Amino acid sequence: MVDTPTADNPREPDITHTNPAAEGTWFGHPKPLFWLFGTEMWERFGYYGMRALLTLYLTKHFILGDRASTGLYGGYTALVYLTPLVGGLLADQYLGSKRAVRFGALMMAVGYFTLAFGGQPAKPYQVIDGKRYEVVVDNFRDTPTSDPKEARYLVDGGQKLTMRGNDDGSMSLLAADGKEVRHLAKDSFSEGAERNPLLTMILLMALSLISVGNGFFKPNISTMVGELYEQGDRRRDAGFTIFYMGINTGSILGQFLCAIFADSFGWPLGLGLAGVAMVISFFMISYHGGRLDAYGNPPTRDGPDRAMLIYVLAIVAVPVVYFLFVNLMQAEEPAAGSGFIGYLASLPLMGKLLFGTFIVSVPGILIWSFIKGSRKEGEMMVAAMVLIIFNVVFWTLFEQAGSSLTLFADRNTDRSVFGWFSLSAPQTQNFNPIAIVLLAPFMSMLWGWLARRGWEPSIPIKFAAALMGVGAGFLFLVWGSTFADSSFKVGLWWLAGLYVIHSIAELCISPVGLSMITKLSIARVVGLMMGVWFLSISVAQYVAGVVAQFASVDTVGGQVTNLKVSLDTYTHTFTMIALVAIGLGVLLLLLSWPLKKWMHGVQ
Repeated sequence: MVDTPTADNPREPDITHTNPAAEGTWFGHPKPLFWLFGTEMWERFGYYGMRALLTLYLTKHFILGDRASTGLYGGYTALVYLTPLVGGLLADQYLGSKRAVRFGALMMAVGYFTLAFGGQPAKPYQVIDGKRYEVVVDNFRDTPTSDPKEARYLVDGGQKLTMRGNDDGSMSLLAADGKEVRHLAKDSFSEGAERNPLLTMILLMALSLISVGNGFFKPNISTMVGELYEQGDRRRDAGFTIFYMGINTGSILGQFLCAIFADSFGWPLGLGLAGVAMVISFFMISYHGGRLDAYGNPPTRDGPDRAMLIYVLAIVAVPVVYFLFVNLMQAEEPAAGSGFIGYLASLPLMGKLLFGTFIVSVPGILIWSFIKGSRKEGEMMVAAMVLIIFNVVFWTLFEQAGSSLTLFADRNTDRSVFGWFSLSAPQTQNFNPIAIVLLAPFMSMLWGWLARRGWEPSIPIKFAAALMGVGAGFLFLVWGSTFADSSFKVGLWWLAGLYVIHSIAELCISPVGLSMITKLSIARVVGLMMGVWFLSISVAQYVAGVVAQFASVDTVGGQVTNLKVSLDTYTHTFTMIALVAIGLGVLLLLLSWPLKKWMHGVQ
């Protein structure tokens, strides 16, 4: 997902009277933009570099299994989009943006370095009919990319037996000569791993530190960029565009370099590089030679400065977030046949809080809108809420990138680039930001060309196109899977094609989302509606982890035992979510006419 900052209305008159040559500029913009650009770029380097590694780190180093790993990943990214609601409020009321960003950067740096302290990898074992068997691994590399010669064996009576998964879900244990020694029924075996409880606690504590720190950093760095420009300064649009390029630059570099370091030197240096980037970000916002002195300062308030109290409470919040992660990891699957009510009852606390807040806030705000506002305002709020709900669906499917699609890249993708070199699985996530950088100018020109002719699609139609586009991307990859080679691996360019299609879909929905909320919301609750918008993205991140669990594959020590089964599992899941996305896109397309009427001319 690419963060898209907002900008002024292009129809706003240019009232800029400052001579750029007189004040000293950076590419024609206020010089402090350079420091904010760098602060954000290095933070995005750390965030996306770590995110690209996280699911593989959980499945390969900690051997948590697909279900637990993708669920934890979804919970972490959900908090990344939820905590800024609190961090933004505290900065507005007490800290000021600059102190909030500085404190958040420091917490995130500590979190990344803590995450890098993974210690010894977990030791896999198998449980067969209630009895535990040791699993040994030859040619093991504790890195994102496994050694091609890596092999796992189950030890039974001193004999090393190869484990081969069968198409029906059963497993065959094979002797050195390839003969089947034992056949295991589908539900008679399960994977386990010995993990150091202290190392698991450190992992969850690191994710908690990063989540809380992100809440202070993320909403407030963009606020400072906005402060650089006077109201009506037409340079604001271009300034946010430059800032936006910093986001993408950091994303591309982080996902590329952190993966290289992790593969070449191990997880600690790959994840530690994210921490180094965060330290650079902290220094840029803290030591700027006075260039940011006039920006992001605390609001004028009577009474003592409450900054220290807020810092202490933020640190106290880390164990609370830690508890949410522990609860998430301990969640069990709902009992068979328990239905939707049983599913809701089995949700971990984080899921209950997210869904509960979202389900209550949407109808609650709408009821208030019709009671306190005019009929026109109520209809505009209904249109906004409908689009927010469809926004949840889009990001749920789009955000498979860091979970199920990364595992697909690792297990069922031939990552060779024209036979010259191979990408690692985390590096395949770079197709998205690269495509965004290359395609964004053309999409902008396309919308402008259509607008000049009166043909530009309405916001609901753009949302519908985005939903159908994300579904089309998955279908493209599923089509590519029919050309898989004899080792059940799909060519890299089919996965790249999915990311390009998804990037086009993203450009249909992401740039207009925040603007849509500000235009359709009743003025008295626009801030609340922005909160609901980010809450919808947080819910989507969580649900993305749940959806990825449907693509879970049985593994041994983080490695699948039958690549055909894993390919079939992924393509089945991707086909189902693609059809759901396209179907909902068509539904929204049909709803676009009444929605356009309820929007009362908002474009």
